[in-house]
Amino acid sequence: MRPFYITTPIYYVNDKPHIGHAYTSLAADVLARWKRMQGFDVFFLTGTDEHGQKVEKAAQDAGEEPQAFVDRVSQTFRDLALAMGFSNDGFIRTTEPRHYAACQALWTRLREAGAIYEGHYEGWYAVRDEAYYGPDELVERDGQKFAPSGAPVEWVREPSWFFRLSAWGERLLAHFDANPEFIAPPSRRNEVIAFIKSGLQDLSISRTSFSWGVPVPNDPAHVMYVWLDALTNYLTAVGYPDENAQDYRFWPADIHFVGKDILRFHAIYWPAFLMAAELPLPKRIFAHGWWTNEGQKISKSLGNVIDPLALIEDYGLDPVRYFLLREVSFGQDGDFSRRALGGRLNSDLANDLGNLAQRSLSLIQRNAEGKLPALVALTEADHLLLDPVAALPGRVAEAIDRQAFHEALERVWEVVRLGNSWIDAQKPWSLKKTDPVRGEAVLRHLHTALRGLATVLLPFMPGSMGMMLDQCGVPEAARGLADLATPLPDGTPLAPPTPIFRKVELTAA
Repeated sequence: MRPFYITTPIYYVNDKPHIGHAYTSLAADVLARWKRMQGFDVFFLTGTDEHGQKVEKAAQDAGEEPQAFVDRVSQTFRDLALAMGFSNDGFIRTTEPRHYAACQALWTRLREAGAIYEGHYEGWYAVRDEAYYGPDELVERDGQKFAPSGAPVEWVREPSWFFRLSAWGERLLAHFDANPEFIAPPSRRNEVIAFIKSGLQDLSISRTSFSWGVPVPNDPAHVMYVWLDALTNYLTAVGYPDENAQDYRFWPADIHFVGKDILRFHAIYWPAFLMAAELPLPKRIFAHGWWTNEGQKISKSLGNVIDPLALIEDYGLDPVRYFLLREVSFGQDGDFSRRALGGRLNSDLANDLGNLAQRSLSLIQRNAEGKLPALVALTEADHLLLDPVAALPGRVAEAIDRQAFHEALERVWEVVRLGNSWIDAQKPWSLKKTDPVRGEAVLRHLHTALRGLATVLLPFMPGSMGMMLDQCGVPEAARGLADLATPLPDGTPLAPPTPIFRKVELTAA
């Protein structure tokens, strides 16, 4: 099987998880599940970024030692992955010994290649972003300077090791030109290109003003810049520096999912590090947008942080998973509202898909003794339903491979709506008296449609679509995309159906 490597960013442990973390990992999870169903050998990685000045300060504020602090907060991200049903194969922590070894091996490789040198850093630094900014990037308000992200900056001067980032601008632009799908969506690609063309400065990659980080080899007064440390996690997890490790076959990564706020680090710094170390580059970096809450920017100060665990408790896991990838175009910013989530649950899931399943499977119970009717030759009317059903895996795959998750779901719902109009047109509830043979054929085709719909939706809503496939009598071993080509045996017994989605009362707008 061909390996396929998917990563989320590793999440910074200065606070508990929120909807943004769930969103990024959900996209990675859906892609991972889909690729497994296609027969790929998938490695899906997530984890936590546990070093840096910001974490050290958060631990101090909490009255804890840094290691105890990161142990506690990292566990909340594991808990989120479990609650959201994520199927990650690995969970990396940057405080693991294997990660220290990988970082120091990469540093040594860069130094031996002449890509880093010693000097002094002097400039504007944002602790919150763990990033340096040029004077032209700063915004001034009330006499204080801020980074483009809104984080306050401070003037820093200290000894530092530098990476020769300025030497890699042309190579990066050439790579982007030769690989137009390397950065997505296109608007983000254009931003990165413009930033590089404005001129790259050498990058400070070590700090001496704090100690919570990976020590620089042969210079223990320095710890590595948190982004060199953090980005290396993608290599650590597959066995680097042992390029003969079993999991190293997954490198280079097929896709890094990131939020748009950390694209620069992934699309400029990371490929430059890898080029300098003569290591293969990832194949694609996708930067998604941010969520607002009822039109407001999400922030702790406003008290409007969205807790994904609370949403799951109120609406159920799969409706939350569905909503997050259906409501907005992945890659664009989106606005969250509970009313919109409830509306999707009631309309798309309970009314459209849920009713189609309940009507079809209940009719099989009543009109076909609860057994799957026999396959028969298709009529022209049958092709109107079953041809779009058969085309659905390919159409969904094309959208998922572009990370157009909302588009993939809309393509599924075109067939869901078609199924509801088709059952109304065929009226199988009337055919038992007027044409029972045709009636059973219609029910068989509805079952075929349900099986196809539930199968392509499994990566998005694994629990509820697993229940639907149970009700359709589809064995767990026959739920891959290729299995759709093999019909279930005539007469397969089907248990009486139960509703899969239950409506909720909509909150006020």
